[in-house]
Amino acid sequence: MNPDLADDPSQRVAVVVQYLGTHFRGWQRQSTGRTVQAVLEDSIESVLGKHVSIFGSGRTDSGVHAAAQVAHFDAPVRIPAYRWTSILNSRLPQDVMVRASSAVANDWHSCFSAIGRRYRYTIYNASRPNLFVSPYSWHYYRFALDAETMNSALTPTMGRWDLSAFRRSGSSRPHSFLEMQDVQCKRDGDFLYIELQASGFLYGMVRLLVGMLVDVGRGALSVEAFTDIWRQQQRNRVRYAAPPQGLCLLRVFYPDFPIASEIWYDSQPLFILPSVSVES
Repeated sequence: MNPDLADDPSQRVAVVVQYLGTHFRGWQRQSTGRTVQAVLEDSIESVLGKHVSIFGSGRTDSGVHAAAQVAHFDAPVRIPAYRWTSILNSRLPQDVMVRASSAVANDWHSCFSAIGRRYRYTIYNASRPNLFVSPYSWHYYRFALDAETMNSALTPTMGRWDLSAFRRSGSSRPHSFLEMQDVQCKRDGDFLYIELQASGFLYGMVRLLVGMLVDVGRGALSVEAFTDIWRQQQRNRVRYAAPPQGLCLLRVFYPDFPIASEIWYDSQPLFILPSVSVES
């Protein structure tokens, strides 16, 4: 460790982190492949001279983005917590950014102290592709999607349910119950925005749910059939997942979070494509 910091007691530091998931194999450090956790930990180590673990509010999959992931790590008190924002940003690659940092109580935990997470999935429902939106959306061009019907299919998921129909294999979670706190699907021009807020999420849940919700939007699956599938835990009928680039961890909620809400509440911009008139 840096000898100037060796005798310092530690404090817990919370950070709000943004990342573009395109070139990452997800949040969690792995034996191979680039991950967000590893990039952050390596940057902290370059300052302290020793490995320090950083813990996120949840794990995002390969290719998935985050507008306001929350994480924490323990660092010497001699470095003021607010300074970690500039310290890390000066060392991080261009596809990761710390929006803010703050000291928190030593028993505060980015994952276990959270009371809700919100994801947004963006679908670009136009006939032609658009290079400037493709890294952050699913270009679904085969059928026009009915956002109102999709929203009607989402509404019954509100409340506490077993949603194992939308759970990928490989999770160590002991059960598939969770509390859905808010759901919505809305259209803005060629874009559909699907937002899901819950106490927690199952492994691969949002992409599996969106993949099947698109079948509702194009008229291949009724709202009633969609509801029956997840209420009866018919995992075998959920056949494919939506691609990762349309998914973004939008925000994480805590009972008492010291970082101002304007920093983390809604930091993924919505796409707005202007109407253009072509003059002859």
